[in-house]
Amino acid sequence: MTVSSDDELEGLRRIGRIVADALEAMGRAIEPGMTTLELDRIGRDCLERAGARPAPEMVYGFPGATCISVNEEIAHGIPGERRILAGDLVNIDVSAEKDGWFSDTGASFAVPPVNRAVERLCRDGRRAMWTGLRQVGAGKPLAGIGRAVGAFAKKNGYTLVRNLASHGVGASLHEEPTEIATWPDASERRIMAEGLVFTVEPFLSLGADYAENGDDPWTLYSRPQALTVQYEHTVVATRNGPLVLTMPSQ
Repeated sequence: MTVSSDDELEGLRRIGRIVADALEAMGRAIEPGMTTLELDRIGRDCLERAGARPAPEMVYGFPGATCISVNEEIAHGIPGERRILAGDLVNIDVSAEKDGWFSDTGASFAVPPVNRAVERLCRDGRRAMWTGLRQVGAGKPLAGIGRAVGAFAKKNGYTLVRNLASHGVGASLHEEPTEIATWPDASERRIMAEGLVFTVEPFLSLGADYAENGDDPWTLYSRPQALTVQYEHTVVATRNGPLVLTMPSQ
């Protein structure tokens, strides 16, 4: 969507804070021995207390309030009886709706003890996301995001998952502009309009290039198998650059 009023922007800010707060609470709560379903319930409670509805469940019938992916799972993991173990890499994706507005955020968390390579991957995953976010602004090319993230990944010895893209969000969970590459895409010609709302969410990996389906209808796995992180913000393109909506309230 494209923001056209202060009221719209305030509604987007409100749901952005809600999903950011839920993600932060879930990240703090992770500990070895808990199940991904127990972690999901923490996110659900945060959203419900704020008067928001989990978007994957609401829009797609996803079997959980949030997507929780562990190690070889890189996206859309179903919360369940899998126990989180010391040393695991856990990705949490939180999206929700309130008063007709949607927002989407995510982050990866390494459960201690963490080896140096995973620690560096998580640090650089955040850096890759912010590298992309710095390319956001009214009148700028969408392709600049993928070019900048691609250059960062190449310089630092990583690969990017090239079939999980960023997307428009706001009035619905997934909308135009669709398939915003967070890797270099020579065919991308679109320009960011002022007020455009979308996600920036690169998947930075120690070797994976693609995400593939598994045994259930939802969970995606890295191919070739390699640890992968995802960090995501919802952002508005403005004349002054990126306005990040998914920042926690404190």
